Order: sequence, then structure tokens, then C-alpha cells
Amino acid sequence: MSLLDVRNLRKSYGALKVTDDLNLSVDEGELHAIIGPNGAGKSTLIAQLSGQAGSDGGSVRFDGTDMMGMPMHKRVRAGMSRSFQITSILPGFTALENVAVAAQAGQGSSFRFLAPVADEAALNDAALAALARVGIDDRAFVKAGSLSHGEKRQLELAIALATRPRLLLLDEPLAGTSGAEADRLVEVMRSLKSELTLVLIEHDMDAVFSLADRISVLVYGRIIATGSPDQIRSDPKVRAAYLGEETEDA
Repeated sequence: MSLLDVRNLRKSYGALKVTDDLNLSVDEGELHAIIGPNGAGKSTLIAQLSGQAGSDGGSVRFDGTDMMGMPMHKRVRAGMSRSFQITSILPGFTALENVAVAAQAGQGSSFRFLAPVADEAALNDAALAALARVGIDDRAFVKAGSLSHGEKRQLELAIALATRPRLLLLDEPLAGTSGAEADRLVEVMRSLKSELTLVLIEHDMDAVFSLADRISVLVYGRIIATGSPDQIRSDPKVRAAYLGEETEDA
């Protein structure tokens, strides 16, 4: 059953069509990866799905509910959360405080209540659980700005998880990470597959093909193929448009 159903989604910047009558269906419980060359429209698509960016037309339905026109915070409360291609954290706050603020917002509270977060036991418990889920609960009281790049990516995942999503949108979570950091994040994502529906944008093809249940290939704003990892590897349209010699070496 489709948890996310996108039909004829469009977004243009002047004469440039970034998403062009894009269709995408994501089944509940799957990890669905979206791959494509730079400039294909992947991050714009995630921004449209999350409500960070508006759309010029089409429809986005989440669990049967029309999301079009719904602001980002309401989509979060409906069960859609996202991470960012560039880390988006509060560097002067501890890791715990970053996640507690997200948990607070996910419960419908306003960010104007930042100050009392440290005194909320329930929020701290939820935040610690999210940090443990991604493997950095031992860094809970470290300022986020002092974390390593990989730890910041893990923290961002914890922030997203603290909103208790049903659908998690991940925009290049491995970007800029070392081999060991990437391996840790891949294992976190693998473990999340049993709990959440995930949409993953990622350039690391080894990670994509090892994690994904299905893969959609986005080229010039349109999905040109969707299938299992093996189907995508062998699709001649995909080989010509994107994977090219990577499939020869795989």
C-alpha cells in the first residue's frame, strides 16, 4: 500500500523546470531511494515533499491526505520529517537540547519555549532515546558545534526521529562523511528500515544498492525508471542516462 503518492508534481524557476510532471509512489515500510545526476531535481523534490518549497502544480498525498499547500510544521505533525543535505543544527546547544527542541516541536509546542526544554524530563527522555537510536547518546551533553561531521549527521537523524515520523526524508545523509562515519550511518539507516518508511537521496551507489528496497531514477525532473536494485542496474535507460560505466564495474 502506498504511504506517499505523488502525481504530476511541478516546480519551475523561470524557464527552468526542476520537477516536471513527476510521479512517485512509495510503499509503506520500504526504503525507497531516489538517484540521479547533479541538477536532476532531487533536493528540490525533497523540499517539495517536506513543505520547505512550494509547488507549481500536481499533488502530494500522504496516507491519503492531500499535503499540497500544507506548511512544513504541519507536515511534521502529520508524520513527515526530513534531514538536510547540509547539516542543520543549533551549534551552541548540546546534542540533547537539539533533539529535545525537535521533540517539543513535534508535540505541537512553539519554539518560543526553548528555555524550559532543559527542565522537561519527558522531552529529555525522548531526546536521549533518539540519540541512543543513532548511536551517539554518549555525546548528549556535548555542544553540537563541537561534534565531528559524522556525529552531526547522526544528530540530524536523531532530530528527525524525535518528531516521531512515519515517513523520513533523507537528503544525502552520507555527504562529507569518512568511510567509518558512512558505515555507521548506513547501519543506522538499515536498522530504521524495520520501523519507518524512508525516502533516501544519496550519491553513494554502494549504500543505495545495499539499502534500497526500490530505486527511482530522476533525470531532468522526471522519474525515468523505478524498480528493485537489480532491475535498475540492468535497465538500459538508466545505464544510458546515469549509471553508465558504474553498472559495468558493479
